[in-house]
Amino acid sequence: MLQHVPVLAAWESFYVIVGSSGAALTGLQFVVIALVSETRGKSSSDQIDTFATPTIVHFCAVLYIAAVLSAPWSGLQGPQIALGLAGAVGVIYAFITMRRARRQTGYKLVLEDWIWHTFLTLVAYAALLSGGMELKSHTEASLFAIGATSMLLLFIGIHNAWDTVTYIAVERMAAPAAEKAPPPQQRSVPKKKGRR
Repeated sequence: MLQHVPVLAAWESFYVIVGSSGAALTGLQFVVIALVSETRGKSSSDQIDTFATPTIVHFCAVLYIAAVLSAPWSGLQGPQIALGLAGAVGVIYAFITMRRARRQTGYKLVLEDWIWHTFLTLVAYAALLSGGMELKSHTEASLFAIGATSMLLLFIGIHNAWDTVTYIAVERMAAPAAEKAPPPQQRSVPKKKGRR
């Protein structure tokens, strides 16, 4: 692909790899959602909005960044605006996700969840906003910040999707064991063997 801005051409292979990964992982997240729908415990829309939807958004953001930086721009102003706006929207979305995480009641978040689902996403989108805004004035540093943001969003998405799948797997394994065990009032108490 011919790049009109030589500095962006140097990043083409990176964004082909990262963008393809983002697209493929977006499809994989749909499989995760299908697994969630088959679990015995019902997930609320608040849980989906808090845990699954942001993962799709992060993978799509990676794909978007790759598309923006692979387009044949005639200068840096277009990608600067496109990435700066995406970063600003991402920061707002990170705060929305934080609010949803506090509001949902189906799962109690632990520190690791707060780090991966809220804090790191806020950091990533703030870096995208900063990198986008500084693209023309500090091009090389901004491109590295945007590249690091793309990788961070991929890792966040991978971690969160894996976390969801393992949670579902553990929940599925626990469900049959709970079904087999008699309710507490029906369990027989072993008789103590004593002297007669």
